[in-house]
Amino acid sequence: MDRLLDWLPDVSPLLMYLVLGVGAAVENIIPPIPADTFVLIGGFLADRGSANTVVVFAVTWTANVVSALVVYAAAYRYGDAFFQTRLGRSLLDRRQVGTVQKFFRHWGIAAIFYTRFLPGLRVAAPVVAGLIRQRPLPVAIPLVVASAIWYGGLVWIGAFAGRNVDQLLRLQTRLNWTLTLIGGAVFVVLAWWWVRSRGEPAADDERGSGPEQVPQDTGRDSGAGERRDESK
Repeated sequence: MDRLLDWLPDVSPLLMYLVLGVGAAVENIIPPIPADTFVLIGGFLADRGSANTVVVFAVTWTANVVSALVVYAAAYRYGDAFFQTRLGRSLLDRRQVGTVQKFFRHWGIAAIFYTRFLPGLRVAAPVVAGLIRQRPLPVAIPLVVASAIWYGGLVWIGAFAGRNVDQLLRLQTRLNWTLTLIGGAVFVVLAWWWVRSRGEPAADDERGSGPEQVPQDTGRDSGAGERRDESK
């Protein structure tokens, strides 16, 4: 981060905004590269007069949202084929896919909205929504709104801390740790559900494993045969 803060003010505005936009977008493809860092840097540079606050927000927000929707669209396009592969079946079996689809029908908008504030999960949510073929609008609207709130706040924080680089670094570290802990807790819950649901027998298997049912008309047939024998 220090090198970027030293280098970006000396480049042309076009290159500076390009770097900030690419940095904000790449997170949806390579999650270890945090978009938040580039947004904070943009706010910091705006306070120093090297960038425009509105342009920083517009570039980083648009870049991140567009790349997230592109990833969602790719997952939507290839979701059915993916779950026919061994990797897809190992990730979610047919029963688990049904459970996730039911969850997204009821809570998908809220899930996508809130996960936009959590590192890692903000990348996973659009991918999962695409793989299970959720409709575009219930995915795009909360994604766009939540990202606007989050990146607008980060630009403001970067500008507010712009007078002190050390303060900005400490703030970024504290913020990342807090959000990582929250995201980690959510991930543990999801992992617990995955393991538990993976071990549950399917409803069809449960029905098939029960005792054989004796045909109901067997008794009537045997009784009728006995009566015929007695009449003779």
